[in-house]
Amino acid sequence: VAQAVMFCLMDVSGSMSEHMKDIAKRFFMLLFVFLDRRYEQVEVVFIRHTDQAREVDEETFFHSRETGGTRVSTALAEMARIAAERYPLDLWNIYAAQASDGDNERGDNAQAIKMLRDAILPICQYFAYIEVAEPDHEAATSSVWKMYENLGEDGPAMRRVSTRQEIFPVFRDLFRADEGASS
Repeated sequence: VAQAVMFCLMDVSGSMSEHMKDIAKRFFMLLFVFLDRRYEQVEVVFIRHTDQAREVDEETFFHSRETGGTRVSTALAEMARIAAERYPLDLWNIYAAQASDGDNERGDNAQAIKMLRDAILPICQYFAYIEVAEPDHEAATSSVWKMYENLGEDGPAMRRVSTRQEIFPVFRDLFRADEGASS
């Protein structure tokens, strides 16, 4: 398969600052470059969410602000829907990267983990989760981090990032073992 789709999922609730979105954007750009060097064709799907998710264009994804709670399952469900409708597994390699400050409505955790385990991870070549924070922010274990960590080695690759300088080393670390991912 010579083509890949990259799903970019991002929490855009009020707690996600411009700094956090900037870090996420830089991470997503590195992922795109990584995939673009390995595949003849790469498409990008941008999904933003608060307590509801929707596919948007790149400008809206990175620059529009929204309010509301945070329900991760809505982004995962939107990704699963789009993948099923537009990206057959025999024709596309599917990659996903999620950026969040780690907040999620407590009542959504079970649904989010079920979506990730049953619908998303089985179709992905690779799923990376980066938790973004303000510089010098004490890194408490977030609800999303705990949720994904419970999946163990079968779960997403996870890292925390709070400064621009950390992005490339984190990216390199995440994909070190994945150098042969294109199939």
